[in-house]
Amino acid sequence: MKVRVVMAQLESTSDKHINYEKAVTAVQGAVRDHFAQMVVFPEIFMSFFPAHTPRHVIVDDAETLEGPFVAGMRKLAAENGVWLIFGMKELVDERSADRVYNTVVIVDSGGSIAGAYRKTHLYDAFGLKESDTIMPGDRLFEPIQTPFGKLGLFVCYELRFPEIARYQAAKGADIIIVPSGWVRGPMKERHWSHLITVRALENTVFMVACNQVSDFYSGQSLVADPMGVLMAAGPETEALIPCEIDLSRIGSVRSKLPSYEQRRPELYEAISDPGRSIYR
Repeated sequence: MKVRVVMAQLESTSDKHINYEKAVTAVQGAVRDHFAQMVVFPEIFMSFFPAHTPRHVIVDDAETLEGPFVAGMRKLAAENGVWLIFGMKELVDERSADRVYNTVVIVDSGGSIAGAYRKTHLYDAFGLKESDTIMPGDRLFEPIQTPFGKLGLFVCYELRFPEIARYQAAKGADIIIVPSGWVRGPMKERHWSHLITVRALENTVFMVACNQVSDFYSGQSLVADPMGVLMAAGPETEALIPCEIDLSRIGSVRSKLPSYEQRRPELYEAISDPGRSIYR
């Protein structure tokens, strides 16, 4: 089974209407030029606000999953017959909350919401504090079945937590999608490429990591296969990055490298039930 994926490596602005129009252009181009079946956008694609933006600005801009931005993306998916994965700022249920969720939405080719995930591990590192404006989610993503294999999902900074990718693999994910806003900085691009490659190799899955690009974010979106081979790599500028993924590669790699099956969870203080947290 094969799937044609396009990573829409774009720069998000503070105006979600502009970002939506960029999405329209990207999806039309991905389908027309690359016959895309799935288009992946970066983390918080709906709207980007620089560090130290007042909280009320971010909260006022946030929407629910029933809001106009998601509705527009659902219409876009249905019109083009393509799956879309994109990041947004989601309103917290409690109206008194002064933070929002960093949410990724999966829309199928018929325009229905197939899944959503609220980022659980926030980027409080390298001098930044995402938790100032973002409320963490309280559960990991449960991989979903699609016409082109089982999709797992997590977001950006969560690449640094191997337990999250392992959870996705334990639940049968063939492809793990990682919408990202990877911040530029010393060693950061090296960390980015290494972590994507290692997460693919240690779990023998495909990793599709689509990054924002700007003076703040580094771009360089990547796809890595189950053997840790880089299949596609983006530049430091806006780009549509296509990649055809052949899921038969997973079985081929695992027949040579059965490391996942050779785990000994009892030595790692692992909880055997994959529906719960992997580690105590």
